[in-house]
Amino acid sequence: MSPRRLRRLAGTPVSELKSVPERKLAGLSSMEIETVFDLLTHYPRRWVDRRNASQIVALADGEEALVSGSVVRSSSRRLRGNRPMTEVLVDDGTGLLKCVFFNQPWRAKQLPNGSPVTVFGKAELFRGTRQMVHPVVDLLGNQTGRIVAVYPQSPKARIGSVELGEYVAEALERAGEFVEPVPAEHLGALSLVGRTAAFRDIHRPETHGARRAARRRLAFDELLRLQLLLVSRKRRLALEAKGIAHDIVEGGLVDRFLGHLPFELTGSQQRAIAEIRADLASPRPMNRLLQGDVGSGKTVVALAALLTAVDSGHQGALMVPTEVLAEQHFYSSREMLAELEVEDSSRIGGTRPLVVGLLTNRTTGAERARILAELRAGDLDILVGTHALLVEHVEFASLGAVVVDEQHRFGVEQRALLREKASSDPDVLVMTATPIPRSAAMTVYGDLDQTVLDELPPGRTPIRTRWLSWQEEETAWRHVRAELDAGRQAYVVCPLVDGKWEEGEEEAGEEEAGDELTEGSESRLVSLPSPERRPPRSVNEETDRLASGPLDRHSVGILHGQLPSREKDLVMSRFRKGELQVLVATTVVEVGVDVPNATVMVIEDADRFGIAQLHQLRGRVGRGSVPSRCFLLADPVTPVADRRLEAVVRSENGFELAEADLELRGEGTMLGARQKGRTDLKLAALSTDRDLVAAARDVATSIIDADGSLSRPEHQDLRDELDLFVSDEEREFLFRS
Repeated sequence: MSPRRLRRLAGTPVSELKSVPERKLAGLSSMEIETVFDLLTHYPRRWVDRRNASQIVALADGEEALVSGSVVRSSSRRLRGNRPMTEVLVDDGTGLLKCVFFNQPWRAKQLPNGSPVTVFGKAELFRGTRQMVHPVVDLLGNQTGRIVAVYPQSPKARIGSVELGEYVAEALERAGEFVEPVPAEHLGALSLVGRTAAFRDIHRPETHGARRAARRRLAFDELLRLQLLLVSRKRRLALEAKGIAHDIVEGGLVDRFLGHLPFELTGSQQRAIAEIRADLASPRPMNRLLQGDVGSGKTVVALAALLTAVDSGHQGALMVPTEVLAEQHFYSSREMLAELEVEDSSRIGGTRPLVVGLLTNRTTGAERARILAELRAGDLDILVGTHALLVEHVEFASLGAVVVDEQHRFGVEQRALLREKASSDPDVLVMTATPIPRSAAMTVYGDLDQTVLDELPPGRTPIRTRWLSWQEEETAWRHVRAELDAGRQAYVVCPLVDGKWEEGEEEAGEEEAGDELTEGSESRLVSLPSPERRPPRSVNEETDRLASGPLDRHSVGILHGQLPSREKDLVMSRFRKGELQVLVATTVVEVGVDVPNATVMVIEDADRFGIAQLHQLRGRVGRGSVPSRCFLLADPVTPVADRRLEAVVRSENGFELAEADLELRGEGTMLGARQKGRTDLKLAALSTDRDLVAAARDVATSIIDADGSLSRPEHQDLRDELDLFVSDEEREFLFRS
């Protein structure tokens, strides 16, 4: 039998397997298992070692164990709410073990008195009795004496892990040997097992070492496919794209802008500007990711990039996700660039002031018409805006450089629309103040060059962060009052505006894993209920409460995205001047707000925010010479939420927090916001497989540099798999990002 290609298995329906009854096909289909390929890539979620039986008398609390014995009593009863509970008492000669099953009354008939049984589960002590809740029950003995795979299941499909294991066993036997698409020299250099062994040992391992080796190989395959796409995309852009070779003008706008700054650039800012200007001088379009921690100075670097385009006779665009941030960028940019002039032969003296415009959905009709006319005529040099930049009638005379800030808040299609407003491929700089783990950056942004601002400007003070329960909140207000009495200022952040989330925001989700039951067709997922959460406070009610209560001797203002622009400007102006001592706000203060006199921040209902958002909010303080504090107010709610808060308390380093965030949230979908696809990472974990990400990148670069089209005989199987895993639609989606 010739080795099997995955494409052939993808064309073989699971109905051809003798072990799959026709009545189970609909259930498999609901789990997105239509073919043998789907079945073999439905990987186990965990493995349990049932090679060694334990004695009941020796079971330790919390220990997973295999127990064999006989049933001495089996009974069912109804609990409150009419929920059935079955208890089965097992005796192995050394002691008694109670097995408890909820909503499975049929267990009493399955396990009558005197019947032999083997169970596997987590032992616990309950009221002095050893018990297992929902253990795996093995009547036939075929699930004992080996390492057993436990598969992800769907309660609607009514197909258990044992059944899935039987289907997989037949599929592996009939598939035989698999085609090996990765050249042998790369497998040897990385000590990776072959494809056949990997599929066998991921599903039916004989040892834990074999299982780990199998997972490592298949995870590498997932990462290699993505890296091949990204590296080939990057190489193709370098060859095909027609960009703008910008002039680097000595003594021009960039030099004048940097020369008038009231502070010295950090070394990483200088390196970033040099890298970006070298990209802009090249005829190849820039595609660069700029990431840096809170307060690392990304705005100055972005303005230097946009000014390089203007110096060369083109225009620049800065797109941001919210109107509040757009307004902040506009005002700060206009102030920083106020003294600059650009050449204009139509004007007396041959120059005119550099013009910065703002375009959002709040821009009035007359102002919008003026901005659009100046943009088309080339009289507007830099346009700052939100999604409003993307509409059809926004036309640039010559768009040369695009900066996308907080890029993770935009969709792929939105970024592509802005690029398409240029006659030639514009230079694109995407920025994020949410540091991205290196492994994730190499994968998700693998076709971008990357620049990291890894220094903070001198004078930034450390921020001490403390997590308080709601019963301890007076501790926070006591510290706030002390800071205000000393002439300093404070932020208070709430998640809601009048009971609703701020525009563009949503509550941080919980990745709470249920306990999976793994026996037969009655398997289901049990979701563990979360504790009751107190209702979150809104900015409106909290402003009133603080002004009349804990902070009644101090001036309190309010800021949120639903206020009119003029009112927001007035509030921020008063806060910057010190006329307001306390600013109660939503996450509109997350980025772009710089008030050095603010030394304390209280984040209420902090469990409802993500790690990155908490870190961004905290970064609003610590901008002066006085030590600053941040208080997180939240009761313990769930393990995931608690770990988020603990991470923020533990570290001020955005890159460390990004790694923690990745571990908590997982990778998500690598090709963006779309339906689940074959390219999604099923086994690879960017948080733990950093070495594999780098190895896959190196192998992909080696292969593409040698054979960009993967047309050589030794690469044709690899190309076939890429075509199988990634549709034309998915390639377009990925490449437009």
